[in-house]
Amino acid sequence: MSDFWKERNVLVTGATGLLGSWLAEELTTRKANLICLVRDWVPQSPFVAKGLPEEAVLVRGELEDLDLLRRTINEYEVGTVFHLGAQAVVGTAIRSPLSSFESNIRGTWNLMEACRSLPKLVERIVVASSDKAYGPHADLPYTEASSLQGIYPYDVSKSCADLISQSYFQTYRTPVCVTRCGNLFGGGDLNFNRIVPGTIRSALRGERPIVRSDGRFVRDYFYVRDAVAAYLYLAEVMTDRCLGEAFNFGNEQPLDVLEIVQRILGLTDRTDLQPKVRNEATAEIREQYLDCTKAKKVLGWKPLYSVEDGLRQTIQWYAEWLGAA
Repeated sequence: MSDFWKERNVLVTGATGLLGSWLAEELTTRKANLICLVRDWVPQSPFVAKGLPEEAVLVRGELEDLDLLRRTINEYEVGTVFHLGAQAVVGTAIRSPLSSFESNIRGTWNLMEACRSLPKLVERIVVASSDKAYGPHADLPYTEASSLQGIYPYDVSKSCADLISQSYFQTYRTPVCVTRCGNLFGGGDLNFNRIVPGTIRSALRGERPIVRSDGRFVRDYFYVRDAVAAYLYLAEVMTDRCLGEAFNFGNEQPLDVLEIVQRILGLTDRTDLQPKVRNEATAEIREQYLDCTKAKKVLGWKPLYSVEDGLRQTIQWYAEWLGAA
């Protein structure tokens, strides 16, 4: 662990989310001056449970408020921005696309514009895109050269946010890099409709896990602490050779839903629990997984955790959390 982040002024949007909570905790550990944009107060969030609000400057507001973003960056002399804030639930985006477009698209152009207007302060911006930004492709795995062609509401919002961020670099040389990660999982994800936390909770309760799809949707699963390490490392090495670039981060180990469920059941010693396959999922891409060669070659990056390592730590987190609850 380097001293790179010590006393640096760092803004994190989406700090109460899964990735945001873990990233905020790590930045606090590394002695950064943490500023967090928070829209909703989520008492169950690890961000709150770990006491991180006491370690950070909290700015209450929304990404849709450009003046607020400018004021925050200016008043707190922000040098680094991690833009994680988004409406990140696929089902929510399907039910209410406009709110997701407002948050994910308008929110991103507002943040980029606020950073562009204060170039003497902002030195680096890491924007969280997603493998969903690629949309459906017959040729897999995705590389960074794959076109961004989301077709469903959440996917489109990430394609747009990704392109907007790159546009600000190409036009104004705003110092940005884009990350595209696989499906993040880890302790603190309390959206139990997602397959990893939902299956872990069911296994720990002795209940059959629920699979919304037919079980054959393929994804790249990426442990949240690995994602935190990748984000911090990318920000530390951002130089002219990688500014404006996008990087895939993942384990390069595509698994279908039933495979990830069976791994969790095996690690919890509950292989007796057969999943309930409902086959109800709609408006989702069937196969998505990443090629991370560029991050390995250009950045010298590699994942720190296997999927199994991440699942073990995640199961332990939920076992403690459910026990406390």
